[in-house]
Amino acid sequence: MLKSNINKSMNVKIDDKRITLAHGAGGRQTAALIHDVFAAHFRNPEFTADDAAILPLGGTKAAFTTDGFIVSPWQFPGGNIGKLAICGTVNDLACMGARPRYLACAFQIEEGFRLADLETIASYMEKTAAEAGVRIVAGDTKVAGRGQVDHIFITTTGIGEVLPGAHPAGARAQAGDAVIVTGDIGRHGCTILLARNDFDIDADVTSDCAPLWHTVESLFNSLDADDKGDIHVIRDATRGGVGTVLYEIAEESHVGIRLHEADIPVAPAVKGVCGMLGLNPLYLACEGRLVIFAPQSIAPQLVEVLRQGKYSQEAAIIGTVTAENAGKVIVDTEIGTQTMLPAPGGELLPRIC
Repeated sequence: MLKSNINKSMNVKIDDKRITLAHGAGGRQTAALIHDVFAAHFRNPEFTADDAAILPLGGTKAAFTTDGFIVSPWQFPGGNIGKLAICGTVNDLACMGARPRYLACAFQIEEGFRLADLETIASYMEKTAAEAGVRIVAGDTKVAGRGQVDHIFITTTGIGEVLPGAHPAGARAQAGDAVIVTGDIGRHGCTILLARNDFDIDADVTSDCAPLWHTVESLFNSLDADDKGDIHVIRDATRGGVGTVLYEIAEESHVGIRLHEADIPVAPAVKGVCGMLGLNPLYLACEGRLVIFAPQSIAPQLVEVLRQGKYSQEAAIIGTVTAENAGKVIVDTEIGTQTMLPAPGGELLPRIC
């Protein structure tokens, strides 16, 4: 499964000579790379733009996903690359309504990396997998020469069991849906930015990195069997943040999205850093936040359920889906004006996941 954050209909051409960091940022260039190179060669009936492929397996359905992690620095406030690798893959399965069952992990380790640091990473992976209820059952290890890898890279593959009646997908958003986020946004991207010490900014920001299967499970458990399909879309806002996810869904579902800026939860420290650096928190990565699309009739119920959870106590409705302005995200600003959220593009924070 190859994940794109903007649908192919954006018709963006990739650099025909060299891959740039922007091609891995999750915006226009990523979408173009996937559409023009990978999808052109790999397309088949199971090829998906969602977070995981849904595959028939006996009498049930399985979700299958894989993800690479190259975060720099590998350790940051709130976690490290090991925790991130488990969370990222578990969350991709959860976004498809699938209970994570098994993971496989491949490690690319730079010669000279401290064994004690590797053990720390493995310990975080063990604890996070236990919390998520998933087992690590296979893996691979490669050691690269000095300078060939930035300390350590991890690739994680996961398989999960899709809950009966659950079928969220990026193409299922409907006009009239509410747009829900499960907590304050942009903290992971802000944390990584500060951890690099490039700007000499002192701010107390911790990554939101968390495994979210139990968050998703609580939502489906709150609905009757016939209503589980009313959860139309679930996405984790990783590369490119919430803004990129919204553009992705607007394109895939051929709808417009209208946000209410005053309702978007942003931690004061993150808001302060963004103000100093001219960044938009909507485009900073999250690693423990979901974006959910569901009918407005059940949205307050879902938010109430979310606010009882460990990682979603600040859940909020931040907007609505419209039939107008298909493929665009419109923002009602805090000062009473209306503007279009710029489409995502370029490279903001390399190696945030």
